[in-house]
Amino acid sequence: MAQLRIALAQTNPVVGDLAGNADKLVEWTGRAADRGAHLVVFTEMFLTGYPAEDLVLRSSFVEASIAAIEDVARRLADEGLGEIPVVVGYVDRAGLAPRVGQPKGAPLDAAALLHRGRVVTRTAKHHLPNYGVFDEYRYFVRGDRLPIFRLHGVDVAIAICEDLWQDGGPVSVVAEAGAGLLVVPNASPYEREKDDVRLELVSRRAREAGCALAYANQVGGQDELVFDGDSIIVSASGELVARAAQFSEELLVTDLELPEARYGGLGSFEVDAHDGTVITVERVELAAFPVEPYTPQPPSVAPRLDDLAEVYSALVLGLRDYVFKNGFRSVILGLSGGIDSALVATIASDAVGPGRVHTVMLPSRYSSEHSLSDAQELVDRQGINTRVVPIADIVEAFEKEIELSGLAAENLQARVRGMILMGLSNEHGHLVLTTGNKSELAVGYSTLYGDSAGGFAPIKDVLKTQVWELSRWRNAQAGTSGDFLYGFGRPPIPENSISKEPSAELRPGQRDIDSLPPYDVLDRLLGDYVEKDMGSARLVAAGHDPELVARVIRLVDLAEYKRRQYPPGPKITPKNFGRDRRLPITNAWREQAR
Repeated sequence: MAQLRIALAQTNPVVGDLAGNADKLVEWTGRAADRGAHLVVFTEMFLTGYPAEDLVLRSSFVEASIAAIEDVARRLADEGLGEIPVVVGYVDRAGLAPRVGQPKGAPLDAAALLHRGRVVTRTAKHHLPNYGVFDEYRYFVRGDRLPIFRLHGVDVAIAICEDLWQDGGPVSVVAEAGAGLLVVPNASPYEREKDDVRLELVSRRAREAGCALAYANQVGGQDELVFDGDSIIVSASGELVARAAQFSEELLVTDLELPEARYGGLGSFEVDAHDGTVITVERVELAAFPVEPYTPQPPSVAPRLDDLAEVYSALVLGLRDYVFKNGFRSVILGLSGGIDSALVATIASDAVGPGRVHTVMLPSRYSSEHSLSDAQELVDRQGINTRVVPIADIVEAFEKEIELSGLAAENLQARVRGMILMGLSNEHGHLVLTTGNKSELAVGYSTLYGDSAGGFAPIKDVLKTQVWELSRWRNAQAGTSGDFLYGFGRPPIPENSISKEPSAELRPGQRDIDSLPPYDVLDRLLGDYVEKDMGSARLVAAGHDPELVARVIRLVDLAEYKRRQYPPGPKITPKNFGRDRRLPITNAWREQAR
């Protein structure tokens, strides 16, 4: 057996910031070298950031990526880090002749092995995901090479993300070609209730490949997506060896005992990939002989978060990265005293700090006294900034010039509030946060250019019942090690904001339940219709009331045009309103119960 100390760089790149990502690569490689690592593995497309979407169809972007990978290899050597091999993701091109149906320029979701100032070998993702949030047939062509490099007597293979999720391909080839370790750069986004599917997958693939497996996953927010890290190393038998924390950057350094290389000779040969393709194996040598025996460090296995802690952490990270990666220094939102704005304000305080959170109380003629007092109590508890801007006179000025009644008059109040928030955003550079939840978005209970006006929607993918769950969970963290920001042990959300009956307060005595079923009933139905794509007949068969099914489906379908104009927000469910769910706005199809 041979020893190898591997470092997984669970890092947070910025899409398009090739220079900044290269700086981070050099910095983290230096950290790994300081800890005696023999190999560093960065994440999928780390150098360019992931997902880069249509940027990869620009020749200028791909050329910059290729130049950057060559440059950073030289830079590592210049800074005394050339002896430590680095595996890192970037965008390359296949050099194929243009043809119809092929992405422009034939880009590759690639990974390079850097050593002694040069790119030693390159590979590219073989299996291209084209489901859920992934559109990789649009962006990339398939890779057909599997590098195996010999490092300190151990043969190490490289595969990329989806190549683990599909049968056949690189994993099958590794099993036939032989390797002691398979390293896999990933950019696998978070979603709720995945359970521990990654560990089960990594363990199964390690057993299939017949070698240890190191899975390095990206962390951070990118528009709607949140990457949760959770990098994993398992043995050849699939046993967990080491695991990084969720939702935070970490250099996971682990000592492994691995079988010495069994095959002599270098060069290339073809192997049946058992998926209808052939993959070329390329063997290269970096260091033939094992390192001198040393005392290994104990492996680190971070505990996994529970369900609500995961969701809340994803929301905080998604908001934080959207704010700071886009150059904002502060956020602003309307604070009503209700549960939705209370949770959004709390997420914002945890994400960017209370001093950067600005709230505006916007009472109307219908606002209750407790709305202002509950909002003020939250401000006092969290130490965030606030101001009061009554809207009754502003609304009255509109009504003097144009006669509105019923829903139009209610929506006017919401639009006045949106106008004020956007005005303050323009004046002070704040990012406006909308406070609508997934239940409201689903049934169209949001006002275009009113409460939907803003730049980011932190709870866009959170059902109303989950809003209450998260609020109670966050309050329970006060004064514990899970208390994200606050150190004084006081729950950040007033109990009355959680317990009182929800109301938009746009007309006298208004209650949500006057026009919607109880949220626990509604959310179960929305979960089945929106997230599971169940049709009318299946919904009724699942126990939902037929009349409610027909009503809710109609509300959801008719509100598509509103959702298309809603700001982005972090995806936490298997199907969010955004990249996951793409329905035509102009659409005459209606589900019919049978």
